[in-house]
Amino acid sequence: TTGFAHTADLSEEGLLSAARAAAAVARSGDGTLRKIAVDDTRPSAHSRQAAARVAPEEVGKAAKVELLARADEVARSAGGAITQVSAGYGDSRRRILVANSDGLLAGDDQVRTRFSVSCVAVGDSGMQTGFHTAAATVGFELFDRVTVEEVAGEAARRALTKLAARPAPSGTFPVVIKGGSGGILFHEACGHGLEADHIAKDSSVYTGQVGQLVASPLVTLVDEGTMGDEWGTFAIDDEGRPAQRNVLIADGILTDYMWDWLRARKQGRSSSGNGRRQSYQHLPMVRMTNTYLANGEEDPDEIVAQTPSGVYVAQLGGGQVNTATGDFVFGMTEAYLIEDGAVTEPLREANLIGNGPEVLRRIDAVGNDFAMVPGTCGKDGQSVPVGCGQATLRITGVTIGGTAGG
Repeated sequence: TTGFAHTADLSEEGLLSAARAAAAVARSGDGTLRKIAVDDTRPSAHSRQAAARVAPEEVGKAAKVELLARADEVARSAGGAITQVSAGYGDSRRRILVANSDGLLAGDDQVRTRFSVSCVAVGDSGMQTGFHTAAATVGFELFDRVTVEEVAGEAARRALTKLAARPAPSGTFPVVIKGGSGGILFHEACGHGLEADHIAKDSSVYTGQVGQLVASPLVTLVDEGTMGDEWGTFAIDDEGRPAQRNVLIADGILTDYMWDWLRARKQGRSSSGNGRRQSYQHLPMVRMTNTYLANGEEDPDEIVAQTPSGVYVAQLGGGQVNTATGDFVFGMTEAYLIEDGAVTEPLREANLIGNGPEVLRRIDAVGNDFAMVPGTCGKDGQSVPVGCGQATLRITGVTIGGTAGG
């Protein structure tokens, strides 16, 4: 049995009280006391302590407000149809110290910065929206690599493009997903089913599938917590275990699941560095970090050119997935028709409907333009930052739920 307790009282008595509460839950056996020798493990080489060149807390509020004003101006100047702009800036610094009864003592310092813009455009087709986000596990230097003007311009472009879009058709079509844009699909429709807690509860379609072909041979699916300064990167997870690169599917073969310390210990395994929690007040559980389909070799333009007809997805929105079956529904927030091997008219009001395992098997082309996007993953009431990614790829057949006849 594992016991958890939390407290905001950092006095000696407050900490001891929380420890006693956790121990009372966990106590079993003959009650024999065990001496704990703490191993003073320093933050690993991947620690975010040195990641922030410009600490956000050292940047004045006026400079951050100026970013919002610049974004608002750029978005509104994109066209008279833009009627509403919402710009958001956020940064966080999360200092973590993890100690346990096995003698572990490990720390991390995670700095994250995020900027997002959402636009509303109004025209003959009604009200349309567009959004774009830039985020990384870095400090205020995020804006050395991307400008707020770029973020705002992209959000406005998406909203304005949909004003001229036609209703999407309904039916089953070949679908090409732009690099980076489909990572959320594989995170939700496949990744959650590879988390060890779902496996332990037999609530995943991937239970008992290790060693079997579960995807196209073109598919290698990775979860990597040490991936540069991507949004889901950290030095240690919230159980003090080092983040690492975990290959989940290799050339279509399911190789392993993602593990936290508790479930790994029960199975005689090692944690894969996937034990995460929203805050100290929450229980750790198996969570993804940066999850992606590995880069391929094909020219993304050629993938489109070799698709006589279908749908090109440039951005996916939110969705729902049943981990027990793999069935999913995702909104397409930017999509286009493919006609005669070319991307043509923009589409609106459409969903991508399918099954995760089936989609993995139907991937018949993977490009060489790998890209990542930031996101927030929710599970059992907890939210954590994650990264999602993939190169341009083609799925031979996916159901499109549109409002026009197919």
